[in-house]
Amino acid sequence: MKKISLLVLSSLILVACNIKPKQEKSGVSISLDLVNIDNDQVKVVHDPSVISTETTTFYIPKTIPGTYAINNYGQFVEDFSAISYDGESLPVKQLNQNSWEISNAKELDKVQYLVNDTYDIEGEGDVFSPAGTNIVADEHFMLNLHGFVGYFEGMQEEVHQLEVKRPNDLVASTSLPVASQLNEVNYTTDEFVTNRYFGIIDNPIMYAKPDTTSFDIQGMQVELSIYSPNKTYSTNDLKPALEEMIQAQKAFLGDIDNTPVYSILLYLSDMEATDARGFGALEHHTSTTVVLPETMPLEQLKQTMTDVVSHEFFHIITPLNIHSNEVHYFGYNDPKMSKHLWMYEGVTEYFANLFQVNQGLISEQEFYNRINDKISTAASFDRTMPFTEMSENILEKEYKDSYYNVYQKGALIGMTLDIKLRELSNGEMGILDLMKKLISKYGKEQPFNDDELFDDIVAMTYPEIEDYFDTYISGTTPLDFELFFDKVGLEQTTDMANTGYFLNGQTPFINVNQSTKEVFFRTSYPMNTFFNDLGVEPGDIIKSINGTTYNLDNIRNLIMNSMGWKEGDDFKMTVIRDGEELTFESKLEQPKIEKSTLKAKDLELSSNAYQLRQSWLKS
Repeated sequence: MKKISLLVLSSLILVACNIKPKQEKSGVSISLDLVNIDNDQVKVVHDPSVISTETTTFYIPKTIPGTYAINNYGQFVEDFSAISYDGESLPVKQLNQNSWEISNAKELDKVQYLVNDTYDIEGEGDVFSPAGTNIVADEHFMLNLHGFVGYFEGMQEEVHQLEVKRPNDLVASTSLPVASQLNEVNYTTDEFVTNRYFGIIDNPIMYAKPDTTSFDIQGMQVELSIYSPNKTYSTNDLKPALEEMIQAQKAFLGDIDNTPVYSILLYLSDMEATDARGFGALEHHTSTTVVLPETMPLEQLKQTMTDVVSHEFFHIITPLNIHSNEVHYFGYNDPKMSKHLWMYEGVTEYFANLFQVNQGLISEQEFYNRINDKISTAASFDRTMPFTEMSENILEKEYKDSYYNVYQKGALIGMTLDIKLRELSNGEMGILDLMKKLISKYGKEQPFNDDELFDDIVAMTYPEIEDYFDTYISGTTPLDFELFFDKVGLEQTTDMANTGYFLNGQTPFINVNQSTKEVFFRTSYPMNTFFNDLGVEPGDIIKSINGTTYNLDNIRNLIMNSMGWKEGDDFKMTVIRDGEELTFESKLEQPKIEKSTLKAKDLELSSNAYQLRQSWLKS
């Protein structure tokens, strides 16, 4: 049944009489047309409230929360135009890649433009895939809405209404409630409403033929949606592992308030040249978007989803409930970054590992192995760079390459601060307790002042914590792991350990010459035993492996395929050394590398170190 409201009829009459209905408009209305797709582009129309200035500026985000990178989403916009109430074009001047100045703005009825997606553009426009977009007519749309929806100058805090016209057989997966639906013969229009612009871009929507399941965890509805282009996996494959994981997370968190609905949107790339290649996830307050390869073996996919989604889920602590003014009033086109990435990403990553040992999903030794890997990876970054300085300047060229260290040293900051708090409180207070105190003081709608957070934490805890912050986070002193491990009865030793053929944890044995696209073995990193015994030398350029030629364009395929190699299988590799080709043939063997190992000392159960370790890992 087709419904037409009185307001719609009134608008039609006014248009017919050529009367400008300025007084009836409030907030911002946006429409996306997913039905009439031409040239792999989506048409977007913005209808603002009445504008009282002679000029206004329309923006597409330059950057968004959670990415800590300049992505310039305006690069995907074409054919931008501004239309008056009389249907005439208004003068538009594009100021830069992400903004358009509109003259005679008092007469502005709407702006409209076309949007290209990122997944099928070479290099994806340097956009991380989980923050990117996909347009496949009649089949799949990944609407990370910051890639489609912009905002008018000064209107970010107004109500935003989004209408999405979509094919009837494609269903929306999102944590944003559908306010209303209008059903037509060949399409359906979904309406969503948020109280400000942030609500639009904080709620990604995936449209696809439904493969969705849900489960209830202590009153929180968790929804999992998967798009697998070759139907390799379904929600049935991943639901049990994710349900177990989130149940454990909820038990770990205790009484921390959370969202009533949490959505997990998983896109599985088929690894074709025109598909997503940046794997990982992007957090939102009540959902996460995940992109992973469809070729990943099921057990590895389950473990990766556990690690990745657990990290994103813990963002319900921070920045959802604890964040600074820089985050709450984010400058999408003139961003000011917070000093506290150690908390937003570092503590979140720490919790994503700690809860697994706390709730028995992994053993203590597995947890120590993960911490040790982070120590090894963090060692390749500048150990003396103040973390607050790096965080505040993360968008600058000289700092942005250090961003990956927030998941390494940032997590280690979380760990050492946790141990310090446990020591000072005789095991009674840890960093999770600290987060709960901060949530009580602030919460979702009350941001903190960036320069006051350390003082607030010291006031909530112990005077000694101020020295910790001054030394290890805002200071230049490297973390003293031996000092902290001794408190909980751990020690590092050196041993031979299994590794991957091309990756040692997250650290690659190989590198790429960007200008020639050649893949070569690193000269500044130890060779693993398999390639060392084979006779490979640092600097050797990989030409082919098992008959397949490799370079920058398909290096991801090589790494992914190597994860499925089996000992005893035939192996043949041709390399170029000093301009000459050399061929190596062998049977595959498990590669090893000399690694430091973090282990627990044998301690008396009554010792202070043992008791502190137990409160750290099990409380």
